[in-house]
Amino acid sequence: MAVTKEVKEKIIKEYQLHPTDTGSSQVQIALLTERIKELTKHFEIHRKDNHSRRGLLKLVAKRRKLLDYLKRTDVEQYNQIVDRLGLRK
Repeated sequence: MAVTKEVKEKIIKEYQLHPTDTGSSQVQIALLTERIKELTKHFEIHRKDNHSRRGLLKLVAKRRKLLDYLKRTDVEQYNQIVDRLGLRK
């Protein structure tokens, strides 16, 4: 299942730093988190879908890298996004 256009727009509006922001770290992390949630639901039904599982692991690694970058550059924003998304630190 892919994230629909409407859901993407809602997430972007919620996490953007300014009105034209669509690619900041916070927005990217929020979008990746939504895709990871969708794939996690998929694996509850399709336990043996290892090809998609590899894609999930790549998404998790990409989100981790973005979170690490944000933590290095702006700890306050990092703590805020982690709390809002309910991620582990």
